[in-house]
Amino acid sequence: MKINRIPLLSSVRVALSRLPGLIFLWFATKAFTLVLAVAGSILARKKMSHNNGIAASGSIRFVDEPGFPLHPFFEPGKTMPCRVRHAAASFMDDAMRVVRSMSVKMADTHYKSPMDIELNTGKTALFWSVASFFRFAKYKKTRFGMQYEAYYRKYPAGVKGAQVGMRRNPTSFTNLTYYSQTPLLYKAADNVLRYIKYRSVPAEAVPESGILDEYDLMIPTENQRILPGETRSRNYLKDEYVERLREGQVKYKLQVQLHEASDDDDDEIFNSCREWDETSHPWMDLAVITMTKPLDWAESTRMIFSMRHLPVGLGIIPSYSVFDYNSLNYLRKHSDFARFARVWAIRLFGMPPEIPDNDIRNS
Repeated sequence: MKINRIPLLSSVRVALSRLPGLIFLWFATKAFTLVLAVAGSILARKKMSHNNGIAASGSIRFVDEPGFPLHPFFEPGKTMPCRVRHAAASFMDDAMRVVRSMSVKMADTHYKSPMDIELNTGKTALFWSVASFFRFAKYKKTRFGMQYEAYYRKYPAGVKGAQVGMRRNPTSFTNLTYYSQTPLLYKAADNVLRYIKYRSVPAEAVPESGILDEYDLMIPTENQRILPGETRSRNYLKDEYVERLREGQVKYKLQVQLHEASDDDDDEIFNSCREWDETSHPWMDLAVITMTKPLDWAESTRMIFSMRHLPVGLGIIPSYSVFDYNSLNYLRKHSDFARFARVWAIRLFGMPPEIPDNDIRNS
């Protein structure tokens, strides 16, 4: 029997050429996770970001008639317990100009679940690979409500991501739109390879609040301080969410964009700083999320969301170097040790104190 050796040799060459980058990505991820675990998770009992948050419990129900090829996990009409955690990036003051987030856990637990999804305000991100994220972390240098000044000077994509992602004094977590930004795999029952992005929108169409206006866009991007004369409390957004849940249910629509993989695909489709065209990649309803009960500070703080919690066929896209667009999700998936270290530190040293309603602002 004749054996075609050319494709085999070509595959070996490709694998060998990728090996150094993959090894460096693995070591860089492990080193970053170790530093984060020691300096942040154990000593400070903090996440790297998004410490300022509040969670709720309820359910998620997948739509009866999805308008796209379906993955078996998204069984039409299926209902599952669910938790949502909303948070603000970096600072512990709801009135500051920051990116807001929504994390979805398809289980009523601290950690274990069949699927977790992490979303942020803004269609595009502030960084696009592990290498750019490390530069982002390097240039943080927080001082009295200002950070990332050097990063924004060097990287215009970071400025754009901040301007579209930051929200100034939104009236509620519930009227914001949240995006996954980085694509994931989507292998439906038809076995066609696709990529997917997720977003959450309010179940009822309402204007999104907190989008930066012309005045805010003129303020240097690194300046995230509250406005002069601000009267909202440091916890106003979390308090509003709790009060809203006490009065009734909160509902969101979980939607998806799909891109069918092609040999002609440009790597830019994986770039978290680039949007997918909504004409060729329309948003389609996947599920309705219904929250019914607010969770307290301690319960919200113990929660861990992980990219290891993704069903087969809905996982991360392979990545081969720190410069690869898909390396961001590789880092997220392989840094759970730091998340567990934070929970272990809480068990040993106690729960971090709740955010006080005081006059210590811009922190």
